[in-house]
Amino acid sequence: MSLNDFDPHTSPFLSHLLELRDRLLKAILAVLLVFLPLSFYANDIYSFLAEPLLKHLPENSTMIAIDVASPFLTPFKLALVASVFLAVPIILYQFWAFVAPGLYKSERRLVLPLLVASTLLFYLGVMFAYFVVFPLVFGFLTTTAPVGVSVMTDISKYLDFILTMFFAFGVCFEVPIFTIVLVWTGFTSPAELADKRPYVIVGAFIIGMFLTPPDAISQTLLAVPMWLLFEIGLVFSRFFVHSPDKDDSYPKVIEDQETDL
Repeated sequence: MSLNDFDPHTSPFLSHLLELRDRLLKAILAVLLVFLPLSFYANDIYSFLAEPLLKHLPENSTMIAIDVASPFLTPFKLALVASVFLAVPIILYQFWAFVAPGLYKSERRLVLPLLVASTLLFYLGVMFAYFVVFPLVFGFLTTTAPVGVSVMTDISKYLDFILTMFFAFGVCFEVPIFTIVLVWTGFTSPAELADKRPYVIVGAFIIGMFLTPPDAISQTLLAVPMWLLFEIGLVFSRFFVHSPDKDDSYPKVIEDQETDL
């Protein structure tokens, strides 16, 4: 017996599972539809992302491929990751469509803007890493090699490095969203967060130390924006101080169930 054999009206939990399955399939389909055209330009996409390093490599030095299949697999891996990256709005929409019916009215009015803002901030973090951090970091790292050592980075290692950096900066640029959510849920208040500012600054530099290469440039370029974004989130969080809305006593799903009863 499959999930499709159940009556969704008599099995609410299974109906949610069916909807979750459909939403996941639509998200995967969106990624595949984006991946198909990108796969034809996989090498061009890799060359574009390798440009910040190639500009700073010493003369007559190039990137290398250690593994036999790396020249073929690495660009396709990047194309797949880029497909997920570009399909994020559709993926978030599927997530929103799944959870929205179970939210309070006030929550539905806030969650969608937060999803949009978090997506834009993640993209902004990735762009900041590519256009600001990479040129400075690679310009520093390629000049620190000992005499007699040629800087020739493996393409798969480089891909792993830039994806880690993209993820680190993308997530850390979500600090305003985290700050607003903490205040909105009533977990803390803007005043309490402001009192913890020294700990936030120290924590930002500690996170920068763990998520970036062991150089002061990249650590500072991650920690300082995190602190500034925390200050921005602190300002906007004052408009989202938690206050129970008496008109939104139950989520829409519970209201519908009561109507059926």
